[in-house]
Amino acid sequence: MKIVVDKQKGYTILGLIIVMVLAVAAMPLLKNSGTSQETTTTTQPAPSTTVLEKKDDSSVNVEIYHFHATQQCWSCIRLGELAEKTVNTYYRDELASGKLVFGHIDGQKPENRDLVMKYGVRGSSLFIGTYVDGEFHGEENIQVWYKLNNEEGYMNYLKGILDKRLMGDLS
Repeated sequence: MKIVVDKQKGYTILGLIIVMVLAVAAMPLLKNSGTSQETTTTTQPAPSTTVLEKKDDSSVNVEIYHFHATQQCWSCIRLGELAEKTVNTYYRDELASGKLVFGHIDGQKPENRDLVMKYGVRGSSLFIGTYVDGEFHGEENIQVWYKLNNEEGYMNYLKGILDKRLMGDLS
């Protein structure tokens, strides 16, 4: 028995299979998304900013994390590579002093669960956390996804965001 599928249907079927595989790969990241163990405080933050916790330190510190699954696609890998290149190129002093922290975080590993919950991670993403006046402001930056094929544009964009956050500017 021979099954004949036209080219267009074949591409459609292949696309559906890819979407299903990615959905299954993301399941562990979504598994515990509804059960937060941290207290959330809302104090009229900027639209993409959520105040999650208080910190005793009144200086400005910034965390930038590339969250990903154990198995990554090209785009997810590229997102992390460009973020790492940006911080290593422009923020060596801040990294060395601890004012800026960068990391690639596998959201599927149990040891990263608290960080995943803190940021509310739902899948592969780039999050920036800023501590200003003792308050933590976390935000997901989705604009970087649109710049993956333009290294210079990605790096300049992310540098602009990080420059603001390092100055305590959450706009």
